[in-house]
Amino acid sequence: MKIRTFALAAMALITAPAALAQTCQNDPSQFPAWLDAFRAEARAAGISAGAIAALDGVRFDQGIVNRDRAQGVFAQTFVEFSDRMVNSYRLEQGARLIRDNAALFARIEQEFGVPAPVIVAFWALETDFGANTGDFAVIPSIATLAFDCRRPAEFRPHLLDALRLIERGDLAPAEMIGAWAGELGQTQFQPSDYLAAGVDYDGDGKVNLIRSVPDVLASTANLLRQHGWRAGEPWLEEVRVPASMPWERADVSIQHPVAEWAGWGVTRRDGSALPQSRAPASLVLPMGRNGPAFLAYANFQVYLEWNRSLVYSTTAAYLATRLAGAPRVDPRGPVASLSIDQARQLQTILAGQGFDVGRIDGIIGLQTRAAVRSVQVQYGLPADGYPTADLLARLTGGVVATTLTADEARELQTLLLRQGFDIGAVDGVIGARTRAAIMEMQRRMGIAADGVATAEFLARLRAL
Repeated sequence: MKIRTFALAAMALITAPAALAQTCQNDPSQFPAWLDAFRAEARAAGISAGAIAALDGVRFDQGIVNRDRAQGVFAQTFVEFSDRMVNSYRLEQGARLIRDNAALFARIEQEFGVPAPVIVAFWALETDFGANTGDFAVIPSIATLAFDCRRPAEFRPHLLDALRLIERGDLAPAEMIGAWAGELGQTQFQPSDYLAAGVDYDGDGKVNLIRSVPDVLASTANLLRQHGWRAGEPWLEEVRVPASMPWERADVSIQHPVAEWAGWGVTRRDGSALPQSRAPASLVLPMGRNGPAFLAYANFQVYLEWNRSLVYSTTAAYLATRLAGAPRVDPRGPVASLSIDQARQLQTILAGQGFDVGRIDGIIGLQTRAAVRSVQVQYGLPADGYPTADLLARLTGGVVATTLTADEARELQTLLLRQGFDIGAVDGVIGARTRAAIMEMQRRMGIAADGVATAEFLARLRAL
């Protein structure tokens, strides 16, 4: 399972951890020798000399490595990301394309079992229906990543399969223009997916995922079917959750029958009862128990096969429900989320306690959520897997990361002193007493009392 990248500038980028740069170093002077060895590997795999010639003139591209090092997937919360990505243009254009291609979509669903809204949601999110497929030469990009020390085992097969696409006659090297990490076409297939799932649906003898809409849509459905899509079954449904329930069961990796969720007080969005069904489903809380809530059915696992980011997968599935007629999600809340700096601090602490949080990158992914859930259970907190400033304060003894500079933090403490709060020393450290003062001041201001020192909160204090 891999994280895909996007031709659209959809994701927030963050600085990769220094440890990665220290442990993974390239010597670009070795790239020509590596490429010669790869040519020999390709020949041994039976790829023709004509296809291998696509590697002629290919050079190591440090810019591609820099992009890969900096890649952070969806630092935004689900509500922030989905509000931006599930916009009126994509909803209106998606609905129009479903109507205009009704016969084509009916044929595809009959053959592959995947309904139009699901396909169109990926088409929208990946490239805005083919408008932004990328402007990078794919062969040099994949060759650089296959040589790079970070993920060579992932990209070497893609480079071989890119050559096989050329050999098969689907695309000429000059046509292979896509995203920086090598994805091609209107729904952004890596070459291996292109080769394995690509369908010639317009009957011209080639699979062209860059220009042929029938090929794009049928191939997308075929890839989803290969990932395990179940025809005629749901994928995601917004629900309401009660104030109290066994929150530790709310995880995308845990399934219970729908009837069991109903027994715990979960209802449909409109408050009506869920069916007494034995169908397995997960309760997904992308922003914890106070944010939006969804029942994710077996087909939702296919979204995680496409992209393991919970924020992206939930957004793609949600967009498909909107295209199928569901209303706009209820954001619920308010939900106070950690800043990237605070999330990194949390991940560092959890990793130090022996938890596998993946990369320490400030992104609250599935591994970090699992670790958070374990710690919440230890503290007797509602174990919804979503980190809060309160949890971070417990883990740090009250010292919570802040996005403010040291001078700004000292200014904030001084302003709180003037309001009569005991914050201890004016030292720029957001400790337990400063945080308690912030929370009380936030309550007085009528805003979410999360105790987080932000530039917005400082600006409010200055205005008093």
